Amino acid sequence: MDVKNQAFGAAGQLPAGEELSLEEHERLSPHILFEIIRRDGEEELARPRRALVFSGLAAGLIISFSFLFKAVLTLYLPDFYGAELITCLGYSAGFVMVILGRMQLFTENTITTVIPLFRRPSPAKLLRVLRLWGLVFLSNLLGTTMAALFLSNPWLVSPDLAAVLHDMALHVAQTLPAANIIRGVPAGILIAALVWMMPVSRSFSFFLIVFFTYFIALGGFSHVVVGSCEMAYAVLQGDATLLDYFLRFLLPTGIGNVLGGTFVFTLLVYAQVSEELKQ
Repeated sequence: MDVKNQAFGAAGQLPAGEELSLEEHERLSPHILFEIIRRDGEEELARPRRALVFSGLAAGLIISFSFLFKAVLTLYLPDFYGAELITCLGYSAGFVMVILGRMQLFTENTITTVIPLFRRPSPAKLLRVLRLWGLVFLSNLLGTTMAALFLSNPWLVSPDLAAVLHDMALHVAQTLPAANIIRGVPAGILIAALVWMMPVSRSFSFFLIVFFTYFIALGGFSHVVVGSCEMAYAVLQGDATLLDYFLRFLLPTGIGNVLGGTFVFTLLVYAQVSEELKQ
């Protein structure tokens, strides 16, 4: 038997060790990715209300570091053309902690919990999805509001850093509702794409999160949870009203994120695997 036949064996198969190596380096098919995320979504939908609330609250608090860290980099970097290429890295910090920490972030759920609904739609499952969305979204907002209150404390934030935070929050507060819808769509798509790619990222999860969220900041796209901290800060500083918070930012941006994450990315993903799911 020649070397080639010895490698593949009598049945034309690789030896067990080499077969395992091949499977480890094999690309996951869209169908398998869909199934992985579906199972994650089913687990999330089955979680107790208390767990969802505390996880969502933690995510709202931690994601606010994206607002803070970007402001810190902006403060200490000199003002030069292209400085935002560096300061936008700070925006990724909160996402890294929240996603790797497996906390409940509303925009992740625009794909994770919707895929089980697409797989086997029913009124009962739709109610479960809406229940989870409501609990997580409100918990995220409570967390970002608490963080904005904390960042408003002069004992924590220096006057120089407070000025940078103020400028960033004011920029968000001045964005028109229609612009927030439009800018919310690509942010929703990018977060959904990030969730979709996480099962294949393995040890590169950190870099994947940084890459996608970095371009949300660099592109000036609107993320409803991070932006809610910025808007809450603007309200506390007297630069915006509660009406601005809800109607100018929260509702339009939330609609844009859901449109991008669920009605663009997730529907397209489902369309490419729907025939396989029928088999």
